[in-house]
Amino acid sequence: MMCAGKKSYFAAAVCIVTVTSMLAVSYLKLQRPSHQPKVIQEGRCRGKIAISTITALEDNKTFIISPYFDDRESKVTRLIGIVHHEDVKQLYCWFCCQANGQMYVSKAKIDVHSDRFGFPYGATDIVCLEPKNCDPTHVSIHQSPYGNIDQLPRFEIKNRKPETSSVDFTVCISAMFGNYNNVLQFIQSMEMYKILGVQKVVIYKNNCSHLMEKVLKFYVEEGTVEVIPWPINSHLRVSSSWRFMQDGTHIGYYGQITALNDCIYRNMERSKFVVLNDADEIILPLKHPDWKTMMNSLQEENPGASVFLFENHIFPEAISSHTFNISSWNTVPGVNILQHVYREPDRKNVMNPRKMIVDPRKVIQTSVHSVLRAYGKSVYVPMDVALIYHCRKGLQGNLPRESLIRDTTLWRYNSSLIMNVNKVLSQTMLQSQN
Repeated sequence: MMCAGKKSYFAAAVCIVTVTSMLAVSYLKLQRPSHQPKVIQEGRCRGKIAISTITALEDNKTFIISPYFDDRESKVTRLIGIVHHEDVKQLYCWFCCQANGQMYVSKAKIDVHSDRFGFPYGATDIVCLEPKNCDPTHVSIHQSPYGNIDQLPRFEIKNRKPETSSVDFTVCISAMFGNYNNVLQFIQSMEMYKILGVQKVVIYKNNCSHLMEKVLKFYVEEGTVEVIPWPINSHLRVSSSWRFMQDGTHIGYYGQITALNDCIYRNMERSKFVVLNDADEIILPLKHPDWKTMMNSLQEENPGASVFLFENHIFPEAISSHTFNISSWNTVPGVNILQHVYREPDRKNVMNPRKMIVDPRKVIQTSVHSVLRAYGKSVYVPMDVALIYHCRKGLQGNLPRESLIRDTTLWRYNSSLIMNVNKVLSQTMLQSQN
């Protein structure tokens, strides 16, 4: 669901990826918070536990998504948030230590991500050193190291207890918006992900159609999908574009970058790999039957790599094949991907965007098409190993069929995919009975 036409950004992304490892080292030295927490009062921990996905602070220019424990460099709490890049000057973490009944205050390092694309608000890491003599379970954020925080929201610090990865692959999809109703293609993508080895799909949902809600409910009950409410337009004026257009909006593409960063940290302890792509994108292996086999091979060939980037290729939805025209699917809104096996050719001087499979424990900050900060190196996966099947509106105008490249890689999975989609349609009562 990402927008198109990001030529200048793609070029910048290449530079970012090639220097990621070096930047990560210097970044960690510069960004490591230096303000030791201080005891400021004793007594019981106060404040109402935050339950919303997005919580506005008093200044209404700072929005907290969630705090995460991060001990990869030092013992810190890293809060994923959104802030105004100029107006928010200082923040403080107020840690609640239940064990000794004390409150500690630690000055935060406010790190607005570099890829705001001109918008006044951007994805932000708010990083605070934790007290040495306790492992706080909750934190509040305040503009001052003094005062009464009884009325401030308290946030539970996630990832406190290390876990063994319970799944191999988690797909992060952000953000679902615009009364999303591409039901058939969504179901096909979910079933392809499962065929390829995915156990969990996390969706940051702003809004969708009633029919789509029904499908999401099915996958949630099945245990495949986790839906994270994403009411960002209740707090900020959102743009459906990735670049600021001087139109009074606050943040780009429904806060997609913030959601992707939160998804990485949310799954850092429970998923071996995190896949960052949209619901209309599928990473198709060409040399391997599934993602697990593919990633085992890629890791063996690229020791020390933590980020694997796959090239995106457009299969225009306007050009279709008569093969797999399944009549019982015709009443379901959305695209039938099995009928779209013609992809656009590469263009001179235009880089195809990429999406990623990452080791979440090695990522510090991510953008959409590359990581911004990470331990380890990034690797471009060759097209003969895998490509991203992206069925959407074409980007090269109305190219005739003879100018496109016929690519039936997806059809290798047609038997399992058709059977699985039919089961879902039957169980959700979306399938025509004719």
